[in-house]
Amino acid sequence: MLSVIKRRLYFVVAGYFAFWARFVLRRWQPKVVVITGSTGKTTVLHMVEAQLGEKAFYTHDANSSMGIPFVLLGLKPNVAHKWQWPIYLLRAPFGVFRKLPSQKLLVAEADTDRPGEGQFIAGLLQADFTAWVSVYRTHSMNFDRLVQSGRFESPDEAIAYDFGYFAAATKEVIAADGDQPLLVGQLKRAAQGVKIELATAKSVTGYQLTKTETVFTFSKQHIHLKGLHPKEIGISLQLVQSLLNYLGEPLDPNYTKLVMPAGRSSVFEGKHNLTLVDSTYNTGLGATTAIARLFGDYPAEHKWLVFGDILEQGKSEKEEHQKLAQVINDLKLDRVILIGPRTKKYTLPLIDKATEVVSFLSPKEVLDYLNANVKGGEAILFKGGRFLEGVIEQLLAQPSQASHLVRRSAAWVKRRQKWGLPR
Repeated sequence: MLSVIKRRLYFVVAGYFAFWARFVLRRWQPKVVVITGSTGKTTVLHMVEAQLGEKAFYTHDANSSMGIPFVLLGLKPNVAHKWQWPIYLLRAPFGVFRKLPSQKLLVAEADTDRPGEGQFIAGLLQADFTAWVSVYRTHSMNFDRLVQSGRFESPDEAIAYDFGYFAAATKEVIAADGDQPLLVGQLKRAAQGVKIELATAKSVTGYQLTKTETVFTFSKQHIHLKGLHPKEIGISLQLVQSLLNYLGEPLDPNYTKLVMPAGRSSVFEGKHNLTLVDSTYNTGLGATTAIARLFGDYPAEHKWLVFGDILEQGKSEKEEHQKLAQVINDLKLDRVILIGPRTKKYTLPLIDKATEVVSFLSPKEVLDYLNANVKGGEAILFKGGRFLEGVIEQLLAQPSQASHLVRRSAAWVKRRQKWGLPR
C-alpha cells in the first residue's frame, strides 16, 4: 500500500514542478532535442555536446520527471537532503522568471524509470527531434506489475511502450536503432508527417579497437573516438549524424572535444602495471553484453573480468543473470570474479568449468583477492553494481584519478566505507 502511495505521489509532486517549467519553455521557445533509451543515452548526449559545444543547452545529470523540470527552473537537479524539499517547492514559481539560457537549442536526456514517466516527460518537452538509442530491461522491476496485470506479455514490451511516448510526441524527426524490433514497432505511434531515420549495425563497415582509441567506418567515412567503445556505439554515431544533418551542422570525425561520462569504458593505469577498464555505471544486460564483447577484442595478453550483480530486475532477475553466464562463456578470459548474491546464485553454476572463476559477496573481498593474486600486467574489466568503483579507486596507480570515477559524493563515500572500502 505504501509503495502505491509513493508511486502516485511521485507524479503529483513532479507535476507541480513541471507546471512551472512549462512557463519557462513558453518564454524560452527553444528547439528541443530529446535523447532517450534504456542505455547509451548519456553517451549520446556527450557526443552531441562534443559536436555542438555551446550552441546548445544540455540537461546534464537530469533525465527524470523531477530532474528535467528542476534544470528548466534553474534548480540543482538532485535534492540532496529531505529538508530541502520545502525550499524547492517555494522556489519553483520564482524559477519561471529566471534568466533564460542564451542558446535556442535544448538537448535533453530523458529516461523512463517507472510506468508513465515516458508519457510525462514527452508531454512536457514536446521534442522537435528525438534520438532513441535502445530498449533493454533496465528498472524492469518497476514494470512487473504491468505484466502481472496482463497488459503486456513481458517487461521488454512494457518498457518499449513507455519509451514509445517520446516517438508519439515528436514533431519533426525521429532517429532510432533500427535493429531492435520492439523499438521499431513503437515508431508506428509517430504522428503523420514525422520523418523516421533508422540506424543499423550493418551500416558500420569497419571497426578497429586499439589500446587508446576506437575507429568506426561508415562507407568511406572514418570516425575516431578516444578510448574504448563497443561496436554498438556505431548506432549512436549514426543518431548523432542524423541530428547534425537535421540542424545543418558539420561533423567533426575525430570527436576532438568528446569527454566521456564517468564509468563508461574509461581506462586507467593501475598498480603493478595493471590496465583497469572502468564500466561501473550501467548494470543492465544490454550494456554488459556490449562491453564484454568489446573486452573480448581488447588487445591484452591476460584478461580478467569482474562482474557485479545486475540490479533492479525484479521477476527477470534469474533469467538475466543466467544470460550473463552465456556472455561470459563466449569470451576467452584468464579469470572471472563475480560479486553479489545474484551472480553467485544464478550465474556461477552456468559458467564453463574450464574457466577459472571465483565468487564473493562484498567489494572488500574482491579487492583483497585482486591484491593477492595479480601478477602484474593484467587487463581487468569492472562491470556491474556493488561499489566496484571503490575497488578501482584502491588499485589506481595515480590516486588523483579517482575524481574521474562514478559516485563521488560524500553519501557514496560513506556507503562504500560501510562495505570495507576506504576513501
